[in-house]
Amino acid sequence: MFEKILIANRGEIALRVIRACAEMGIKSVAVHSTADADAMHVRLADESVCIGPPSSTHSYLSFPAIISACEITGADAIHPGYGFLSENAAFVQIVEDHGLSFIGPTAEHIRIMGDKITAKETMKALGVPVVPGSEGGVPDYETAVTVAEEIGYPVIIKATAGGGGRGMKLAKTPKDLETAFRTARSESKAAFGNDEVYIEKYLGKPRHIEIQVFGDGKGKAVHLGERDCSLQRRHQKVLEEAPGPVIDAETRARIGKVCADAVARINYVGAGTIEFLYENDEFYFIEMNTRLQVEHPVTEGIFGVDLVREQIRVAQGLPLSFEQDDLVVNGHAIEVRINAEKLPNFVPSPGKIGMYHAPGGLGVRMDSALYGGYSIPPYYDSLIGKLIVHGRDRDEALSRLSRALSEIVIEGIDTTLPLFDALLREPDIRSGNYDIHWLEKWLAAHGG
Repeated sequence: MFEKILIANRGEIALRVIRACAEMGIKSVAVHSTADADAMHVRLADESVCIGPPSSTHSYLSFPAIISACEITGADAIHPGYGFLSENAAFVQIVEDHGLSFIGPTAEHIRIMGDKITAKETMKALGVPVVPGSEGGVPDYETAVTVAEEIGYPVIIKATAGGGGRGMKLAKTPKDLETAFRTARSESKAAFGNDEVYIEKYLGKPRHIEIQVFGDGKGKAVHLGERDCSLQRRHQKVLEEAPGPVIDAETRARIGKVCADAVARINYVGAGTIEFLYENDEFYFIEMNTRLQVEHPVTEGIFGVDLVREQIRVAQGLPLSFEQDDLVVNGHAIEVRINAEKLPNFVPSPGKIGMYHAPGGLGVRMDSALYGGYSIPPYYDSLIGKLIVHGRDRDEALSRLSRALSEIVIEGIDTTLPLFDALLREPDIRSGNYDIHWLEKWLAAHGG
């Protein structure tokens, strides 16, 4: 059994893991850069270690610094949170080579799912539906022309090693293809050091639906329903909800079983999310995230489970604490991501927090590392909090979200809170009638 876990992360997700450790009677170790010396995760952990300067390359992404912190403190396991090293197969291998436990999937599974072409081929072989597209990477423009003609326009060119919308370009017609292809390769090379791209059919008005899966690493897995993450800006999620407004129980059970069976067959261990585009009652695999998702609290809300606790349990070799039949949807949950950004252009807005007041009450959860007087450093992601609400149904969850938003006070910086106040007044949001393009169009119409 683990006695001490080091959290190789910062901010609200580090706090999330620290709290789970405390409830399980496990000691926690926080790591931090010099810029995060006064951060809340450092204050709440049982121990803390400074691992470098503000630059994440020399702190949160430094293999030697994190392994050394484990050796100094005697930690026997590492929880990566999300982002940073959470999906770095080389890091996982080094962790294991040092006799430590990585709380997450194996290096092999991270490697397979980290390459989008390999992931697509693997999932297709496991019976998961995929988007029509190229068989592997597309080496040159001439091949791109052939592939695009075969699957039909519009098409989207994506970086094999991509993420966050980088290396992703749309070609609506044959005239657009050459520029899109060459730009996607160039962006991919600059962002990931790899210019390989692939081509897929572009869906007109899909929703982004993801299935939460959990495996014990021994051939058993379950699914925990879906999350609808269709409200996105520049391919970054802004609001997530569970269950999805357009997914019924029969559809949930069907696609959930497909996903659970797939990860069970490869002996997947821990939390994972299989992401789809969903259009005309059909699911099309996009990618698999081999980690805990930012939006995991909405799943916890409707199923009443602690996904971080479960991650720690299965990493210790323990069985899943629930069966598929135990997982019954209860109500509706919504999460909004609060960023330190100035609207309407979403410019980063780091700075010192003045007064801070978190909302409360029945069905309200605020995951944040903020406190009054805290200075948000300019070196990291702008996410500063996640507001999660749970209600008996979607209408109650929306009403609760509106009420909770009215209670939040974050002074001293600009945030994206006004965006959610505005969105909740939109009929399409109230009815759940939106797709992955809806928010971009709405922002363009409102000067964003």
